[in-house]
Amino acid sequence: MKKILILANETIAGKRMLDAMLAHRGEDVSFHIVVPKTRPKHGNVIYDEAVRSSAQVRVDLARAFLRENGIKSSGEVGDPDPFLAATDAIAEHDIDEIIVSTLPAAASGWLRRDLPGRLREETGLPVEHVVVDLAQEGLPFDVTLVVANQTMTSEALVSRLKQLADEGPHRFIAVVPQGAAHGGAVAEARERLEALLKSLSDQGIVAGGMVGDPDPYTAIMNAVQYFNISEIVISTLPADRSKWMADKLVERVRSATNKTVEHIESQPAAATA
Repeated sequence: MKKILILANETIAGKRMLDAMLAHRGEDVSFHIVVPKTRPKHGNVIYDEAVRSSAQVRVDLARAFLRENGIKSSGEVGDPDPFLAATDAIAEHDIDEIIVSTLPAAASGWLRRDLPGRLREETGLPVEHVVVDLAQEGLPFDVTLVVANQTMTSEALVSRLKQLADEGPHRFIAVVPQGAAHGGAVAEARERLEALLKSLSDQGIVAGGMVGDPDPYTAIMNAVQYFNISEIVISTLPADRSKWMADKLVERVRSATNKTVEHIESQPAAATA
């Protein structure tokens, strides 16, 4: 079986990149997907869990796409340096070819460092370069960013996401801020996240998720950096009990992103459930 290394970051869900993978459908082929970790632009503290999770979401969603199309794959989060991420994967896996996906030259740091050429010279392997212009082409599906904490599995939120999924091709990326800075904060956030993803998966909805910065505004702004978001859904407790609403989170996100921001309010009983 031929094994092809896919090296990509924000362009991994672009139509040209997806078409490049689908071009091998029907062949005896397997893909190994590597997404390098990307440092966030927002926040005074860099949380490794959030950085790794954002890259893992891209790996998971790409593998879900391949699985839907009957193509075998594996994947991992790579070194922040894309050259090292690729060569590390090549050293560990029996790679036959490489596909590198980048933004157009004017916007691509990878091309400024001649990443495809360096990999071709270093490895001696065939390297295919796929350019994805997200600004012009967008994605072949809508991507909804879902942000919640205590209400992550509320009936109101899950029902609304199901409605959005029924409207057309959709992907969902859920972000749970990791909460107060104590030893179990990440574990608690991860538990809520996994509960939502299981609920959506049970309904046939494709979604990925990450634990984000403790500050919900910073978590959202970093997610907007990492992913090509179409719209944002923020779920909170009722206004009289929600710190997010007291901090005017919805208004701040709407102003900063210029994206459609929908607010869903869930009752405490539903949030607890």
